[in-house]
Amino acid sequence: MSKFQSIKLPKFVKNKFFIAAAAFVIWICFLDKINLMYQYQFRSEELKLEAQKAFFIKEIQQTKEEQQELLSSPEKQEKFAREKYLMKKDEEDLFIIVPSTTAKP
Repeated sequence: MSKFQSIKLPKFVKNKFFIAAAAFVIWICFLDKINLMYQYQFRSEELKLEAQKAFFIKEIQQTKEEQQELLSSPEKQEKFAREKYLMKKDEEDLFIIVPSTTAKP
């Protein structure tokens, strides 16, 4: 007698419906084009994109608020131009101080 004939399998394992269901589950989980690994990667990518979407919506809202603030008064426009674009009046001198990137002992 071979060793495969001596192995006792439960009755339900020999059932053709169980074998078909097991083959279907293996096919869906591992062999199909859209298997479990693909679904996991797709879901993680979706979550990453949702986080980016929330970030950009927040940034857009903040930019709109800054725009409304700048358009509300000329003083704020002048302050913005001086800080961001280093603009100056004709009679002023502008000094830009840049911190050094190397540390000296």
